[in-house]
Amino acid sequence: MAENDAEGPLSRGGIAPQPLFAVGAVLLGSFLANFDSRLTTVGLPDLRGAFSLSFDEGAWLSTAGIGSQIFIAPTVAWLATAFGLRRVLGIPSLVFALISLIIPFVRDYTALVALSIAHGMLLGTFVPATLMIILRNLPMRWWLPAIALYSIRVGFALDTSSSLVGFYVDHWGWQWLYWQGALIAPLMGLMVYLGTPDEPINRSLVREADWGGMLLLGASVSMVYAGLDQGNRLDWLGSGTVMALLFGGGTLFIAFLINEASVRQPWAHVNVLFSRNVGLSLVVILIYTLTSLSNSSLVPNFLGVVGLLRPEQSGVLLFACGALPMFMLVPLSVFLLRHFDPRTVLILGLSAFAAANLLGTQLTHDWARGDFVTIVLLQSVGQAFTLLPIIIMALSNADTTRATAFAAYIQIMRLGGAEIGVALMGTWLRVREQVHSNFLGLHLENGGVDVTRMLKRLADGFAGHGASTAAARALGTLSAEVQREANVLAYIDGFWLCFWLAIAALIFVSLIARAPPGPFTPESFGAAKALMRKCGLAVPT
Repeated sequence: MAENDAEGPLSRGGIAPQPLFAVGAVLLGSFLANFDSRLTTVGLPDLRGAFSLSFDEGAWLSTAGIGSQIFIAPTVAWLATAFGLRRVLGIPSLVFALISLIIPFVRDYTALVALSIAHGMLLGTFVPATLMIILRNLPMRWWLPAIALYSIRVGFALDTSSSLVGFYVDHWGWQWLYWQGALIAPLMGLMVYLGTPDEPINRSLVREADWGGMLLLGASVSMVYAGLDQGNRLDWLGSGTVMALLFGGGTLFIAFLINEASVRQPWAHVNVLFSRNVGLSLVVILIYTLTSLSNSSLVPNFLGVVGLLRPEQSGVLLFACGALPMFMLVPLSVFLLRHFDPRTVLILGLSAFAAANLLGTQLTHDWARGDFVTIVLLQSVGQAFTLLPIIIMALSNADTTRATAFAAYIQIMRLGGAEIGVALMGTWLRVREQVHSNFLGLHLENGGVDVTRMLKRLADGFAGHGASTAAARALGTLSAEVQREANVLAYIDGFWLCFWLAIAALIFVSLIARAPPGPFTPESFGAAKALMRKCGLAVPT
């Protein structure tokens, strides 16, 4: 079943005895991974309060949980090929449930970080393993709808997590940020057991395992992520910790490339990427994760920072206008992919993102939740019409029997690109806010006529509450307004950045050639087939 060559082991498995259970495992595993990661990120302020953590301790807790996911994710496809999906997801799902149950009761910080690392590593197996279920165990006719379920998880988790965090914290308790995994993970394990065949351990593959390559790649990308995640908080080049993480991660990645080029049985040789279409598809995946930050970061953060809304308040908008439309849009996306080139569908999705970001550049401090409806609707279209065709396009140009090697790089783009993008966007917003605050503050220091008039009007309003403090209150109020406007301008810059990223993605899509015939080749409509037969043309099968 599995052989080795310079590009990695073959990745073929038996057909699932009960495909519906296999699809259920894909649905539960992929949704649980994204929901869990997103909930702990959005709910981090509540977790800091519940565990009595400082800001720094909370930041490292988040980095440990997500960094451990990035460490394990690239190797999961190989583990599934070598040991079988039941072993990779069965017992680990029960261990994950147990850890999720225990974490809310822990108060020692060292133990909390250790459990978070174990929690993240187990969680990091779910999404890559569910992708392997699709490629190894489902009949080809099931691939497109199953990958659609796999792809919708990203946008759906982004648009529902804020509301879910608010619901848990306000009604059930913050502990359910972890306890939901204790309920869902065992059900996913049961679905895997019922829906995937019992495969023997591939002992020859285990004997020839490239353990060094796996450790080097996982450690390198997780260290780079940790450096980028902490860089915004620790002032980047001014922090020895950040520099050590980034330099160490880069060095280990170079060592990984040398290892893959020199070992006899490489685990994930870069040769698997030596295809124009595959390389461009991975670039588009990376840019998509960055341009979609307008959905995951800019809109909810603006409503929180400038609009002063709690996550559950902004979450109503994201759920109603972002998550719910996906239930209608994703089936439409599947239909279009069955009959049109995925590049066409992808252009529609990226154009929707570009339009949403362009609208976002018009925002002001007066924008409230209702003003973002059109933007969130366009982002919903973008989520439904972008990630699925990207994945289909990448798989159409790759050898799916080499999914073990190819999936390693897919997971780096999926997890690493998203988390690195969030870290970089945070830095972008912080720096742009400082720049705009400095420029706006220069006008206050100059003491122009308008500034003097504004301070006098504010001081007169505060005079009734104490003439001695009126001037100080007026200056404080004006400073707060300057900071607010600086934040607004920074978010406008963020929307501009995401807009140009969407344009860059469209340019890269235009460079991708038509995929070779395969399981994802679009089918002509019935009328078109009849016309082709009448004209004596070859009808695609």
